Order: sequence, then C-alpha cells, then structure tokens
Amino acid sequence: MKTIDREKAIVGLLVVPAVASMLFFFYGFSGWNLFLSFTDWQGFVPSNRLVGFDNYLTLFRDPLFWTSLKNNFLLIALFVPGVMLVGLLLAILLDQRVKGEGAFRTIYLLPFSLSFVVTATLWAWMYSPKMGTINVLLDKLGLDFLKSGWITDPNLVMYCITAALIWQFAGYSTVIFLAGLRSIPESQIKAAQVDGASVYTIYRRVVIPQLKAPFVTSFIIFMCFALKAFDFIWVLTRGGPGYSSHILGVTMYKETFGLEKFAYGATYATVILLVSLLIVVPFLYKVYAKEEK
Repeated sequence: MKTIDREKAIVGLLVVPAVASMLFFFYGFSGWNLFLSFTDWQGFVPSNRLVGFDNYLTLFRDPLFWTSLKNNFLLIALFVPGVMLVGLLLAILLDQRVKGEGAFRTIYLLPFSLSFVVTATLWAWMYSPKMGTINVLLDKLGLDFLKSGWITDPNLVMYCITAALIWQFAGYSTVIFLAGLRSIPESQIKAAQVDGASVYTIYRRVVIPQLKAPFVTSFIIFMCFALKAFDFIWVLTRGGPGYSSHILGVTMYKETFGLEKFAYGATYATVILLVSLLIVVPFLYKVYAKEEK
C-alpha cells in the first residue's frame, strides 16, 4: 500500500503542475480576455468599466470584420484540404520504402523547421512583381504571359499565401500520415495482394479508411493554424493590398496594438476562439459519434 501511495503521489506531482498551468494560461487568460471584451479599455491605461455587448455590436457592424472572416474561411477551405492531400501523397510515396527515405523526410520537414518570418520573407522575394524569382523564371522560359503581380494582386493574394503555407506545412502533414500508414499491419496489405488487388485498390479500400486518426489530427491542427495565422501573413503582405489578405488575426493585431483598442481586440480574440470551437466540436462529434454507433 505504501508503494501504491508513493506512486500516486509521484503521478500527482507530475500531473498537478501541468493541469494548473493549463487552467491558468488557457482558461484563466481566456476568461480574462472575455471579460476585457465587455469593457471600454482603449489606450495603455486599463479600464474595467463594463459596456455590455457594445464591442460585439460594433464588431458585427464593421465591414472589415466580415472581410476578415471571409478571407479566413477561404484560407481554411484552400489550405487545410490542400496540405492534407499533399501530405498524404508524399507519405504514400515514402511508404514504398524508397532509397534514402530518411533524407527525403528531412528535406520535406526542413521548411517547417524554419521560422514563419524567415519563410514569409523568402516568399516575398519570390513573389516580387519586378525582381521576384517566379517572374524572372517565367521570363527566362518565354512564358511572359504567365507573369503576375502575385501578392500585389487582390484577386491572387490569398491563393499565393495558401501555396506558400502548403509548402511550409507539407512535411509536417507527411510525417503525420506516414506514422498512420506505418501503423497498419502488413498482414492486411499482403492479404489484399494475394487476392489480386492493385496498389490503387489497396490504398483506397484498405489503407486510407484506417487513417481516421491522422485525418482528424491534421484537420484540427491545420484548421486552428489557418484560423489564427498572423505572423506569416503579416510579414508577407501586411494584410494588403488594401484589405484583401486581412484575416481575423491580422485585424485583431491592428485594432489592438495599432489603434490601441484593447477591448475591441479582445472581442476579436473571443470571436476567433468561438469560431474554432464551432468548427472543431461538431467535427469531432460527427467523427466519433459515428464510431460509437
């Protein structure tokens, strides 16, 4: 009994700090942010005077909020399926036991190991309309008709951002799906091969249906990133041209630290959290409710 009590005490000492940190840093700060969204704090002098839902009413009447929300959903719709598809395809290729697999994994993961500020700067140089790598390369290949303003074009900027983010996160997505592929028993693959199934049929009917956990994990991770992305877009476009690449995180930063509307910025942060929950919770419920049935 003494040994069991000692083990419980050790587990408690390891778990309590983690739980306390989560309660303080996530729930505590989220609650404080929610409280601030109901105040009139502007400038660097704190104000706890409650104004009710005034900030939320102002937010929902602000055209910039709806523009940012629309851009955010566009980024989610393009980035999340795109990076999951690229990661799955790369993982399937690596799953063929190619030579130098470790080197390929390193190459794929290298962009993700770089700072978002560094990669955004690199892509800004590449997208430059005059001296950018992409336009220069197109000019050398005689494809001048494909040259564009890229991130200076309001109609293309979100697609350019999405392509750059997929490039950076593709390696991380590959590792998630490769781990899922390697967890599938070899006996199932061999049994399908004995039955004469082609490689395409094996992956479509045997392998991919068993990748629910990697799909759920990658969806949540990439969706949350796309919803709160800030540093990459800020360095790459500053939210421009105009408001064409403003997402909720960029607008929140400008309102909070650019205009010193701290209560209004807290309102944006609360909305970002609520939108995350509105997407993730129904998704998880739908996935795991089906499993229980």
